[in-house]
Amino acid sequence: MFKRDPLQIIAFHTYGTTKRIYLRGRALEDENINLEQKGALKLFINAWKRFETDEVKQAQLRVKLGEDRFFYTQTDHNGYFIIDETVEDIKYYANTEGWVKLEFSYQLEKLSRIIQSDNRFPGEMLIPSEHASFGVISDIDDTILHTGIVSVLKWRVLFNTLLTSAGKRIPLEGAPEFYHLLHRGKTGQEANPIFYVSHSPWNLYRYLEFFLTKNNFPKGPIILRSFPKPFSTRKGEKPQKQKEIINILNTYTSLKFILIGDIGEHDPYIYLEIAEAYPNRIHAIYLRSVNHKRKMARIKALFENYKTIPVLLIEHPDEAVKHAKKYGFIR
Repeated sequence: MFKRDPLQIIAFHTYGTTKRIYLRGRALEDENINLEQKGALKLFINAWKRFETDEVKQAQLRVKLGEDRFFYTQTDHNGYFIIDETVEDIKYYANTEGWVKLEFSYQLEKLSRIIQSDNRFPGEMLIPSEHASFGVISDIDDTILHTGIVSVLKWRVLFNTLLTSAGKRIPLEGAPEFYHLLHRGKTGQEANPIFYVSHSPWNLYRYLEFFLTKNNFPKGPIILRSFPKPFSTRKGEKPQKQKEIINILNTYTSLKFILIGDIGEHDPYIYLEIAEAYPNRIHAIYLRSVNHKRKMARIKALFENYKTIPVLLIEHPDEAVKHAKKYGFIR
């Protein structure tokens, strides 16, 4: 008889407040993907498994906080779930960095199959520290991880995603060190939250989480997107990435933010629109340069006469460190 893969719950690193939980994740069959796999064929098979997922649809899930607080949800037809609820004060569940540990599980009495594994799956939600003086919202692709987004026909993106293991991916020069400086802030003890918001699909969540951890980036919520359905985007509708950033701004109304991205795709236009809509909430915009003359010229012209908030086009990481020190973001 054909043996089915065990089930898993991938709880994404999310964010909330002392009185609001905001949890996201996905219930899938566990394909046992090795994130440090070697060999082109095996890497291609792993990539196939990431995108050809076996979702656990309409599954009833339970989330445990501490010893006696529980929340319940159900997955959709793609296996995703969201819990967005107002709660009594939960700040005492957070550690010194603001992370709240949670335990996810299937409600077995409502599951139509045998789970074949330990029915406990960890998750964490960030409540920014009361010592934080600002937050950072950062892109991933070509901002901290070289993907080749401006390469011809984006062939480099495909090669890096499909045929390079997460363990072999190298961060852009100086990125982990700079992000730790921002995380610690001017006093060195601020625990400023870092939010990683990318246009990449949720299928790459574990891949990107492994990359960030292995390369010693500050831990933070990772916010990706679902694959868009054909013709599903309405004319004039904001990109999902922009909506997610606005949700973060609306969640932490007392925090100002630094926006970090690159010039390769839509970051300059998204960030500029957000800065114009929230002029008192954005400390600065940092944009990594790319090796593309026309894009560089276009973005330089976009910000040539923009004086509302500081904008820095970064050629070398030292420039960002120097700028952040000048404006008092880091020590």
